[in-house]
Amino acid sequence: MRTIILFAAAAGLAACGPTETETVEEPQAEVEAETEVMGIDGKPIPGTYRVTGPDGQTTTEVVSADGTFTSTSADGTTQTGRWTQNTPDTYCATPDAEGAEETCYTETIDENGVWTATDPEGNTYTVERVES
Repeated sequence: MRTIILFAAAAGLAACGPTETETVEEPQAEVEAETEVMGIDGKPIPGTYRVTGPDGQTTTEVVSADGTFTSTSADGTTQTGRWTQNTPDTYCATPDAEGAEETCYTETIDENGVWTATDPEGNTYTVERVES
């Protein structure tokens, strides 16, 4: 009787585990979440940036992980909106202002480490990541 109980318990445990033909696959959503696009500087995109326009005016951009940004000019004017970046060299921003359209900037870093962003009209901005 004792042998029958041990055999039945062992058979029950064997039935709970995966068989040799079963494969365990990782859900696709988890794999995609791990492949976060990095900025042109190789770091995560969320952060604080100092952006100098072609006219010399400087703004502070706070880019958040939730896909929003806040831009504050030197005179204190603030603009908010949403951002996306599907590749390290293309940053797109859509202001919250009514009727505003998305603008995508082509980003590069030259051999001297100077980071620039160029808008569709050819205006070039210098970008500096502000380390905290």
